[in-house]
Parts: sequence; C-alpha cells; structure tokens
Amino acid sequence: MKIGISVTSAYRTDQVRDGAAQMVLRARAAAEAGLDSLFVGDHHVTPSPYYQNTPIMGRLLAEWDDRTAGALYLLPLWNPVLMAEQVATLACIAEGQFILQCGLGSGDSQFDAMGANIKHRPSSFEQSLATLRALWRGESVSLNGRWTFQDAKISPLPPEKIAVWIGASAPVAIERAARLGDAWLAEPAITPPQAELAFNLYQEAMAKYGGKNSQTVAIRRDIYIAKSDQQARALRSEVEQNGYRGFDPEALIIGDVASVAASFQAIADIGFTDIIVRNLHHNGDEAIASTERLSLVRETLDLSN
Repeated sequence: MKIGISVTSAYRTDQVRDGAAQMVLRARAAAEAGLDSLFVGDHHVTPSPYYQNTPIMGRLLAEWDDRTAGALYLLPLWNPVLMAEQVATLACIAEGQFILQCGLGSGDSQFDAMGANIKHRPSSFEQSLATLRALWRGESVSLNGRWTFQDAKISPLPPEKIAVWIGASAPVAIERAARLGDAWLAEPAITPPQAELAFNLYQEAMAKYGGKNSQTVAIRRDIYIAKSDQQARALRSEVEQNGYRGFDPEALIIGDVASVAASFQAIADIGFTDIIVRNLHHNGDEAIASTERLSLVRETLDLSN
C-alpha cells in the first residue's frame, strides 16, 4: 500500500500569500514524512482563494524529489491543447513519474464561467482524453467536436508516459474509468462499505473490458491524525455537529496514529493500493502536524522505504 497526499488548495484568508505559503509548507511536510505521491486539485470561480493547479504544482515540485507527483484536471473545463502543454511542462519539471488525475467536474456556475456546457460532460471528457494522449505521443491533432482546432502539435513532450487516473463514483463513471483509465480514483465522500461495493464494481468492469486487475486502485480520504485519542474524539464531535463538506462522517478518518493505521489497513484489505489523503483540520498548524504523523502511520504499517 502507498500513501500520498492531495494538498488542500482552498484557504479562507484575506492575506492571499498566506494560502500559497501554506501549500508549500504542507508539501514540504509530506516530503519529510516520506509520502509516496503529491497531488493538487482543480476548481474554478470560487468565492474564497483557491490556488490553481498548474502554477502551484510547479512551485510544489521544488519541495519534492523523484517520487510520484500529479494534478487533477476537470477535463470538460479545459481546452485540451492548452492542458496537454501545461501537463507536459509539469512532467518535464517533475523528477519522477507524473500522473494526470481527471474527472468530469460539477456545478453550473463553474461550467458557465469556463464557457463549457455541463450537459456535454461525458462526451467532452472522452474527446479531451483521446486528444491529450495523442498530443503527448507527438501526433498532430485536428478536432471538430466539443472543441474545434486544426493541426495542433505540442512541444515539449512528456519525458515518459503520463498515467491517467480517472476519478469516478457513479456506476457508469466507474465503468468509464475501467474502459479508458490506467487507474481508478475513488471519491472521498464514500463510506467504507460503499468503497468496497464500488471496488467490486470496478473489478467487474475491468473484466468486462478484458483488462487485467489494475496495478493501481486509489482512493481519496479526508483525514486528521491527532496526537491523542481524546483530541481525535473532540474533532470528530465537532465535525459531526457542524458537518464537513456534506460528507457522511463515516467517510472521514479521524483518530490517533494507531486507529488511523487500522483504518488504512482496512482500506488495503478491500484491495485499494493507494490512499491519497487530504487534511481536514481547519487549522494550518494542526494540518501540518497531522501530515507529520503520517510517518508514524507508515511505520505502524511497516511501509518505510
């Protein structure tokens, strides 16, 4: 099992440099904790600061080494030529493998602001992914579909193949991930029983399309590793009372090192190979402390390199 991190990109602050600095500190803590991978997300037209994936990942790679890195892109929102160029450039900056995490995206306001039709999400996604892969192979691409362009070709090309992890939750989307992706990324809002059902559905879809069991099956988990069980109970009570992003509290992992390690092991027992964490604590110092304690979780699970 591998443990990676998706560094939080959204920060409620009037001092906008502080949010960017916090992302750098969190990436640095993840590197020092020995985590296996580093990612950032993708969202647009937000009411509070959200640091955009391409430039911030370029900065965070300065805190990383040759371990895996990547970024999420909501494909229907992006011109695929521009995205192919930006991701290829990030892959050139990265010292190790670069992964494209991708999904359909949601929210009318986000689609309207980006000039995209939310009703065309599935077809836009598939056309974009096919275009990206062709451009990364060095091909000249023309498209007359959800986007229209002629004789597009990019440079530089990625130094090695970019793996594609497709985020999906609905059955039809999980089937799409099996059909088109190099890996499936399960969403953070599902509970452990739901994750097991979705995992089995993905394996059935892989068999349907003649694929072997994927070497990578990842899941996002929003977590907090407390210094004590008492501290963990206090935060869980707060989350259950106030809510957290509309998630079922059972989808969250909040506990001390031992209990978080046990939760991670249960996820691995389902068959997931990668857990991509995101810190849920609203306090930056506590989020960094939680990341630092991931090194202890790794030791408990005997995942040290």
